[in-house]
Amino acid sequence: MQPRVVAIGEGYHGCHGVLSIYQRLSKCTIVDLHDESSWGSLGKGDLVHLETPLNPSGIAYNIEHYASLAHERGAVLSVDATFGPPPLQDPFLHGADYVMHSGTKYFGGHSDMLCGVIAVNPALTLPPSANPTTTTTSSSSPSTISTQAKEAYHALLADRLLLGATIGNMESWLGVRSLRTLSLRVKQQSTSATALVTWLSDQLAQGTTSSSSSTVSATVTDIQHASLQHSDTAWLSKQMPNGYGPVFGIMMKNSTFARRLPSKLQLWHHATSLGGVESLIEWRRMSDPGVDERLLRLSVGVEDVEDLKADILQALQALAKEDGK
Repeated sequence: MQPRVVAIGEGYHGCHGVLSIYQRLSKCTIVDLHDESSWGSLGKGDLVHLETPLNPSGIAYNIEHYASLAHERGAVLSVDATFGPPPLQDPFLHGADYVMHSGTKYFGGHSDMLCGVIAVNPALTLPPSANPTTTTTSSSSPSTISTQAKEAYHALLADRLLLGATIGNMESWLGVRSLRTLSLRVKQQSTSATALVTWLSDQLAQGTTSSSSSTVSATVTDIQHASLQHSDTAWLSKQMPNGYGPVFGIMMKNSTFARRLPSKLQLWHHATSLGGVESLIEWRRMSDPGVDERLLRLSVGVEDVEDLKADILQALQALAKEDGK
């Protein structure tokens, strides 16, 4: 597949970096995923790329909606589902043609392996000459898998064999070890993340009615996470029936608070990779110069949620105390 037009939105800066290299080589046009009026000549053989949940905020997007927009033009939909690993969501059920994961994150789960995954809709793996098949993007809107899309898959398979893009022996062993606990880890991380987001959001809404809510209100301005998308429940509950992503974003009052908070924490480690059993926090501006300086990204591990909550609160209290000097 050699797309002439690629529709992409926010998300992992590494994907945007690779796409910029492809653009230099191919002279393809890059358009705004969320502005359909900018898509112009996007059509057969082109690519719509969606990241959901989104890095670094944890906000989710409707896969079925973008699958419909792509397929009606003859384009394919790829979904970066790194922040919504199994068992939280299955993009193929909602029309995705390709699903990618940074397997370094939740598939690995222990911060000790490097791995990338591209999964392919099973309908694409049929020989290009096979009878047309359909995949269902919703209960009422089947989308035909084109011969061109099948050819793109088989070309990708051939490229993989020639370029050696296969995982090494040690990484394979680590991956098998980790996949055995994937569901247990991710469900717990999801549950804990949602509990922390709910608590912080409630504290923020309460304002100065208690000492803890006063502390949160004095240091935090916004919480970002799919669980707070209350107007999107119709599709989101179907897309992520087993819980929301274990990553969420906190917008601090100012960039100084955002830079200093990680050093006040005891259980949360300041690091950029995520998906492991330990809880991590990152001042995101360190890794991505395009994000707001006030943003912190939190990746929840498998520690006791009450311990994680207490650690966040004491760190915010330390910030508020220093600010009041």
